[in-house]
Amino acid sequence: MGKNILKRIDLIFKDEADYKAVLKKAASQTNDELINELIASGLKGRGGAGFPTGLKWKLTSESKADKKYVICNADEGEPGTFKDREILTQVPHKVLTGMAICGKIIGAKEGFIYLRKEYNYLTTDLNKIIDEFHEVCKKLGLDFKIKIFLGYGAYICGEESALFESMEGKRGEPRNKPPYPSEQGYLGRPTVINNVETLAHTFTIFQYGASKFNELGVQDSYGSKLFSISGDTPIPGIYELELGMTVEDFANDFGDGDTKAVQVGGASGFCVPRKKFRETHIGYQGKLTGISLPTGGSMMLFNSSRSMFNLLTNYLEFFTEESCGQCTPCRVGTQQLLEGSRAVKRGEKPAAYLDKLLALSETMKSTSKCGLGQSVANSFQSIVENFREEMIY
Repeated sequence: MGKNILKRIDLIFKDEADYKAVLKKAASQTNDELINELIASGLKGRGGAGFPTGLKWKLTSESKADKKYVICNADEGEPGTFKDREILTQVPHKVLTGMAICGKIIGAKEGFIYLRKEYNYLTTDLNKIIDEFHEVCKKLGLDFKIKIFLGYGAYICGEESALFESMEGKRGEPRNKPPYPSEQGYLGRPTVINNVETLAHTFTIFQYGASKFNELGVQDSYGSKLFSISGDTPIPGIYELELGMTVEDFANDFGDGDTKAVQVGGASGFCVPRKKFRETHIGYQGKLTGISLPTGGSMMLFNSSRSMFNLLTNYLEFFTEESCGQCTPCRVGTQQLLEGSRAVKRGEKPAAYLDKLLALSETMKSTSKCGLGQSVANSFQSIVENFREEMIY
């Protein structure tokens, strides 16, 4: 407990005052120079999916359209995640600068911050900051304006295409892909959509260069990451750490000495049992040995006093409530997993019924329309397979 094995990084929450210099520098560079720097950094989306940010911007810049858009996804709805609101509170200019540079590169004049409904209290201060930011852009010859769009409080609207639908005044439901946002996003126009933390990291890259960013993390998982740490820990909070660490090192640093499981990536992520701590790394699949797990930032620790059955049913209740209901595998599957798990616990179904539920979760992973239904299997399978005895007795 509290061994301080992991190095604390301090990049995200510092040097915001330099945003004018970063903007000025970017305004003087060619789009190719900026794109190449971003690609060289190896930055991957910090929302959890891990798509290469530089490639996303490049593809959108190459799309032909009369209008393009930049959207900051600030719909921070994943249970256990609370870092993006701190970025917008403490260093909002980093996010705005990342958006403006993206607009320059792809040829967009408009940007939006899709802000979670519960973060409405941020809008007054943010709008003042945005107005001042517009004046700075104008002086530098950057024709780019940003507006805040307040979300509707639905978890599904964190999914990029459902977010577009809600911005267009429609029900927040995922779209079929392809086409992808780089071709047809908001209002059918090419759109770059990145989450808050990803845009803050682009600021660091444009400020210090790709080589500085590459000094952190490991190959295929370069850079640092903000983690929202909660649960059975004596030091909950937001910490910036290098990617590539093992869950064992993480638990040694942040656990209470009795950590039996770590939920990586919130309710839609994976539950790692103590026996797999050493072989499991936090990062993207690549050069890392053993198991690699990406995360949007949520890291929840649980000690031996916690019921993993209660934890699982809590997650399933959440997914059942937040499913948009558009596709059958997710709409019906989440309910079946929840009721089936309870039936086994009550003794109304045999223990072998869990295997049928595991097969159902696998079907949901391959047939659900969007990431919500597809990711339910992550927590369900990792908890049932590693804590089966707690599902029965």
